[in-house]
Amino acid sequence: MKFFRLSISILFVLSSIIIGCYFWMVFQAQSRLYSDIDAIPAKKVALLLGTVKRLHHGRINRYFKYRIDAAVQLYKAGKIKHIIASGDNRTRFYNEPKEMKKSLMEEGIPKHAITLDYAGFRTLDSVVRCKKVFLQNDIIIISQKFHNERAIFISDFYDIQAIGFNAKGVSITDDIKTPIREYLARFKAVLDLYFLKTRPKFLGEKVEIII
Repeated sequence: MKFFRLSISILFVLSSIIIGCYFWMVFQAQSRLYSDIDAIPAKKVALLLGTVKRLHHGRINRYFKYRIDAAVQLYKAGKIKHIIASGDNRTRFYNEPKEMKKSLMEEGIPKHAITLDYAGFRTLDSVVRCKKVFLQNDIIIISQKFHNERAIFISDFYDIQAIGFNAKGVSITDDIKTPIREYLARFKAVLDLYFLKTRPKFLGEKVEIII
């Protein structure tokens, strides 16, 4: 019984910390998130966060599609001049940045307005590399609202001036796993930044973006 009570106490404390991390990011980012194309301030560069284009059954991943739609909307409205498409390229058979570039160009975004970041293995990598490798410190981050909140939290830690443009979300009735995983992702982000001092897997040479 004593062990059971201890386990419950530990579980309660851990759950409280995880929930606290989640809402910490909600409150910190809320004033810098935009869903209205007319309201968002213009900036030169946007960081488009990657995800897989197609799901295991072959259908298009709506998270991917809606992020592309948001990036195209910003560009065509004159709110941005350049897009850094950052994602995972862990093997030659899996290339998120290449898929993003292809989809962006199909929607009329010119090739010269797109830079690919092949080492955006995680959100932390994408955000930090945007500053350290691509020398961008004043950006619009493009993803779904929950993802933008975490990305802005990371940006704040690294003194990056970031705002977020929220791509259309996916209904919780269609995807319950991602919202649940986000609680753990935010807890991990706090650990990475404040305790583990996690750095991007790769940095490498600086890349100048000509706009």
